[in-house]
Amino acid sequence: MKTEVPGPRSRELMKQLNGIQNAEAVHFFCNYEESRGNYLVDVDGNRMLDLYSQISSIPIGYSHPSLIKLLQQPQNLSTFINRPALGILPPENFAERLKESLLSVAPKGLPQVITMSCGSCSNENAFKAIFMWYRNKERGHNNVTKEELESCMINQPPGCPDYAMLSFMGGFHGRTMGCLATTHSKAIHKLDIPSLDWPIAPFPRLKYPLEDFVKENQQEEARCLEEIVAGIIIEPIQSEGGDNHASDDFFRKLRDIARKHGCAFLVDEVQTGGGCTGKFWAHEHWGLDDPADVVTFSKKMMTGGFFHKEEFRPNAPYRIFNTWLGDPSKNLMLAEVIKVIKREDLLNNATHAGKALLTGLLDLQARYPHLISRVRGRGTFCSFDTPNDATRNKLITIARNKGVVLGGCGDRSIRFRPTLIFKDHHAHLFLNIFSDILANFK
Repeated sequence: MKTEVPGPRSRELMKQLNGIQNAEAVHFFCNYEESRGNYLVDVDGNRMLDLYSQISSIPIGYSHPSLIKLLQQPQNLSTFINRPALGILPPENFAERLKESLLSVAPKGLPQVITMSCGSCSNENAFKAIFMWYRNKERGHNNVTKEELESCMINQPPGCPDYAMLSFMGGFHGRTMGCLATTHSKAIHKLDIPSLDWPIAPFPRLKYPLEDFVKENQQEEARCLEEIVAGIIIEPIQSEGGDNHASDDFFRKLRDIARKHGCAFLVDEVQTGGGCTGKFWAHEHWGLDDPADVVTFSKKMMTGGFFHKEEFRPNAPYRIFNTWLGDPSKNLMLAEVIKVIKREDLLNNATHAGKALLTGLLDLQARYPHLISRVRGRGTFCSFDTPNDATRNKLITIARNKGVVLGGCGDRSIRFRPTLIFKDHHAHLFLNIFSDILANFK
């Protein structure tokens, strides 16, 4: 570490950017040319262990040699230079690339995939696919009426039916209009934006350690399953909302409720997907043969989009559509990322390194219970609570100045979102630094 973070160069660049746009969320400016693996370098020359990885979106570290090599191959240049409008003019190898990348890791029972550019548009378009499927089922797969065609043009039923997606308190599914109606993590995300009056169910607030509160947690989950719903979106672990977990049994029962009531079950794996929990998809931990009707993804997957069952295919062109519909260069990179994950056994690594991290955090919790509580995690997808927002933010700032990048979530949690190449020794390096921070915290 050479300066505090943000350092003088970062502060100057913040000033410049703030003259162009609101840059108050910027932490510091980065030198990505010098960043490698798990280490992020800022413009002031500080080299930091990055346990946040661009809000959980860097799969195999910075400047991975396999991805650099991919970009240096002449046959790949066209994919990066000529970005097509995929819905109407895809490149010759597009279907082949989808098979090599996304379809090679498709969730169980979901053979169809549509790519998008980000997590929000993935969920937004997944909602549309669900509503169209539901309406088509209701009308008995008959032709659309003249009244439906005319009324939808003025935002009225029956053309615009009064359907809803049920979501959970604490959930985060994006910042576009439909997604915001299902997002309930922080008020600042939603303030001043008109919304849809869709139902909201409570999400379990579990007590830790789980093995000490089995009965209490079962009662809490039963309370949250009382809602009978028509459409459900849920994260396997509520991420932005505070790393809120529920038991595998909770999700199995929720899946049964959706099936019983004939509604779609959408699993949002935007932050949990890609291997960080020790399985490629976090919902695999539930052990279900039919875990979802639709699964959305982005972040570590390099591209956005959603997998779905055959019956959720749009029944006409242009119904799920935009100009880009993703980016073929991202599919090319994802195929390489998947090769690296398999070659280097990175799913097992996430389990192993996650165990080292979680064990260390539990030890710190035992030693500093006034600063750390509710330690929890799956794979490297770990977190803990602090006493309050001010303490949380102070700990993150001190850690950054000691060379560790952490992220916050919820009201007072600190979350860990390292890359898949985060190893045991990185966990121990962090734990040693953080132990000193806690010992000297005032």
